[in-house]
Amino acid sequence: MSYNLLKGKKGIIFGALDEKSIAWVSAIRCFEEGAEIILSNAPVAMRMGEINKLAGQVNAPVIPCDVSSNEDVENLITKAMEHFGGSFDFILHSIGMGVNVRKGKHYTEIDYGFNVKTNDISAVSLHRVLAACMKKDALNEWGSVIALTYIAAQRVFPDYSEMADAKALLESIARSFGYHYGVKKHVRVNTISQSPTRTTAGSGVKGFDGFIHYAEKMSPLGNASAADCANYIVSMFSDLTRMVTMQNLFHDGGFSFTGVTGPVIEQMEK
Repeated sequence: MSYNLLKGKKGIIFGALDEKSIAWVSAIRCFEEGAEIILSNAPVAMRMGEINKLAGQVNAPVIPCDVSSNEDVENLITKAMEHFGGSFDFILHSIGMGVNVRKGKHYTEIDYGFNVKTNDISAVSLHRVLAACMKKDALNEWGSVIALTYIAAQRVFPDYSEMADAKALLESIARSFGYHYGVKKHVRVNTISQSPTRTTAGSGVKGFDGFIHYAEKMSPLGNASAADCANYIVSMFSDLTRMVTMQNLFHDGGFSFTGVTGPVIEQMEK
């Protein structure tokens, strides 16, 4: 069902890889709610995924961008402003890559060069995008920026490894830049801490299947789906949430504040 919550709004969505991606589902929901969007992803991810299929569905141009490159990011923002005919209203940062995780390196034995790359892509990229937008005055007043994160930024999930540190940095950047952008132009910047979701990227984490079942049992409402998250993102891009900024918003069916549940106890007593 559409409510036209984003009618007349324009924005960039990063990170749509395939139909399992939260960014993919969010792009469709934003389009359904009346938004005009641009899709962006890293060139290598574009070759691996199906972003052109999504572009046809939501009538959006696709602009490649390596978010670890200042030049690429500034080029994307310039092209976005040219396409939209000026400034725009929202950004979804759904970007992450754990290089040490991909290489199978244990957290206690990470390669620090890989770790720098992980942090640059997964966290510092948000700062780079926001800085480019501020420099070019690309975001409209009361614009909204959302970055996707995970509760491993606050609690230990051993196999999430270096990505936990990257997500903690991402959340800090959202708070800090959220302050400055709020003062300067009332732009709000938040992170959404989503339930474990069966995305292509998420499924690559060791033990993911077991954990997603555990999280389901530990959440009073169950795990939030990609579609649920997309709806929440739409609400955060809308004018209904104009006074929410610098927050880490848990969207996890209650997992983040639950100590234990009956189903978990029953499982342990078997």
